[in-house]
Amino acid sequence: MRVATLWCAVVTGLLSGLLLGEGLGLNLLIVTVPAALAAYFAASEAGRRPRPWTLVWAVGGVALLSVPALRDAGWPTFLAVASALGLGSLALHGCRTWLGVILGPLGLFGSLGTGLFWGVRGVRERAEGSRGRWAPVLRTAAVAVVLLIVFGALFASADAAFADLLGGLTPDVSVADGPWRTLLFVVGVVGALAAAHTAAAPLRWDRITVKPGAPRGRAEWALPLIVLNLLFAVFIGVQLTVLFGGYDKVLSETGLTYSEYATQGFWQLLGATLLTLLVIGLARRWAPRDGARDRTLVNAVLGVLCVLTLVVVASALRRMDLYVDAYGLTRLRVSVAAMELWLGLVIVLIMAAGAFGGRWLPRAVAVSGAAAVLIFGLISPDALVAERNVERYGTSKKIDINYFQQLSADAVPALDTLPEPLRSCALEGIERDLGGADEPWYATSWGESRARDILEDRPIDPQWEECSAMNRPNGSDGDRDLYDSERTGDGL
Repeated sequence: MRVATLWCAVVTGLLSGLLLGEGLGLNLLIVTVPAALAAYFAASEAGRRPRPWTLVWAVGGVALLSVPALRDAGWPTFLAVASALGLGSLALHGCRTWLGVILGPLGLFGSLGTGLFWGVRGVRERAEGSRGRWAPVLRTAAVAVVLLIVFGALFASADAAFADLLGGLTPDVSVADGPWRTLLFVVGVVGALAAAHTAAAPLRWDRITVKPGAPRGRAEWALPLIVLNLLFAVFIGVQLTVLFGGYDKVLSETGLTYSEYATQGFWQLLGATLLTLLVIGLARRWAPRDGARDRTLVNAVLGVLCVLTLVVVASALRRMDLYVDAYGLTRLRVSVAAMELWLGLVIVLIMAAGAFGGRWLPRAVAVSGAAAVLIFGLISPDALVAERNVERYGTSKKIDINYFQQLSADAVPALDTLPEPLRSCALEGIERDLGGADEPWYATSWGESRARDILEDRPIDPQWEECSAMNRPNGSDGDRDLYDSERTGDGL
């Protein structure tokens, strides 16, 4: 273990303890820098050199960590951080097979214990070999810290502007936060050591071989899939009939309402897409492999199934679009529609792999998933929900004020365009969740900062009676239809 690796691990722990206690923002990127350097130094010492895909995973992980720095919404932030952790683990392991891509992100957790023991052993070895050099370093660091504290306190008391600058740049550390910050310090050190140990001695998931399934006969393999293709074709034919015949005719014949028809099949179609991917995987495992004719049969049958599945994906998205037109957009509706779009992209990648070879497919699917999470976070579902529902209010005069109060600060720019008193009532809950402006710069996202600026320039003035009336779905006021709150029991 190089001394640089140990120092990077210590710096990671210090930054974790000082910066991560107030929340997530730019601080997560700051903490990641020394941890990445620790992994780089450990990999270099072990003779590993970065490869193109290693750089792809690393750059993708850093890009994903920009989401908490830019956006305030919690769910996209969680997905981005989890995906960044997965990409970082893939960069450390260098996986390229399906088993490696799936299990690679889990390998980092296996290095938590071994990385810690490895770090302790490295400290002991360095301490035994350089006892005379540690004391001057520690004395120098202690003197520098004392000087900074003493003169910093004097200058802060002498000038209010310098005190404000110093207070905004430095973490607010108190004795009461000691246990929490100590825990964050330990987590940072252990995480950095785990990343460094993985970079130096990765688990070789790609060396685990999975035997292909026993090939089936052509008829035994192809007949069930051909039947499934015919079923898909019949369903798509019905969908085309609906498209050209009009939804009003279908609703009159089935007795369903507009929302019931739109939501009745979305979840089923989403499940059908997922099951189709499973069917394709199992079919490839037991596909006949005797020669060119078998390869042509496999590509033809599975290619048709993929094309028909893409039409099913389009049908599911069309149903969701109908539902959004009728009842507005929500976080859940954005999330499931985004997932359906990504599944459609995966199917396209599978088709390309069937035509050009599939050695690149596992990593391509992982990249597409990370890109989808990044786009989902940067767009911000809360901002999109607010924009679409404000536009819907302009055309239909229907809006759910109560739902807006559950959104994050990302929704403030769109909600700020509403007329009063709608604007104040919609922003009341978000302003309450934002709290004061005393959060440190490193734990404040750009979305939060922008929202505070908007609310400071145009303060809200919610009236309890008006806001309460808007939040009641069934009132006696004749103007209540302007604030119609659509409620459905379908989970969307």
